[in-house]
Amino acid sequence: MASINTTPRANQRGFTLIELIMVIVIMGVVGGMVSVFMRGPIDAYISGGRRAALTDTADTTVRRIARDLHMALPNSLRPCPTGVKGVEFIPTKTGGRYRSEGAGALIFATPVTSFNMLGDYANFAGAPVPVDQKIAAGDLIVVYNLGIAGADAYAGDNVATVGPLGTVAANETPININSATFPLASASNRFQVVSATEQMVSYVCSAGSLFRTASNARTATASCATTGAKIAINVDCANTSFSISDSGNALNRNALVSMRLTLQDSSTTESVTLQHEVHVDNTP
Repeated sequence: MASINTTPRANQRGFTLIELIMVIVIMGVVGGMVSVFMRGPIDAYISGGRRAALTDTADTTVRRIARDLHMALPNSLRPCPTGVKGVEFIPTKTGGRYRSEGAGALIFATPVTSFNMLGDYANFAGAPVPVDQKIAAGDLIVVYNLGIAGADAYAGDNVATVGPLGTVAANETPININSATFPLASASNRFQVVSATEQMVSYVCSAGSLFRTASNARTATASCATTGAKIAINVDCANTSFSISDSGNALNRNALVSMRLTLQDSSTTESVTLQHEVHVDNTP
């Protein structure tokens, strides 16, 4: 029977408990030193990503508002009531030119029930007009809106409701409307079309959110409701503002809307503020 040799060899070595503890301590010290140097860049990277997200949200929001403002009916921009931070306007979906002479001409100062639009309401330059830009029954026709008494779309002075459209002939579209009297003619024979479902839109900052509210009815004075969709949250309304510069003069053919939007991060005290100006053409 073979015997087992239990005599330790002279060259066998191992780690002692003290050596293992020393290695653990040294690795802890080295790790702590490395973390001190790595913390700054990591925090900066996280903060940069957070600020970039805030900036992107704010930029998207102001550009969406600007896109809406560019479609505002001339001279329909108005500020919200005192104490409410926002702006209100009548959005248009399309526009055109009316016949000013001959059969189918738009008559002024007396009631009319129809007129001819120059061009095909459903096609432009051989391509179909997008559905959301087509004139439809129930839409509103507005002519020469000045935003003053006697020519104010909010009061309905120069507004008519579209009825059934006639058959396009000779590149003209007959447009039937309810009996209405348009007080003033446009120097360029232009008219604007307002959607039946969005006759008034407001952007209002309230309770930490920015609201877009669309109404199918107009009011004589600014309402600026906050019952619509939230297009931005975590908004610092105290540092958010809207202002309109047009001198209040109906002869002024442009308006400048200045927006200041401040967004806050919900988990930190960081915030981002964007300032944006939108030029609005007031030529009716």
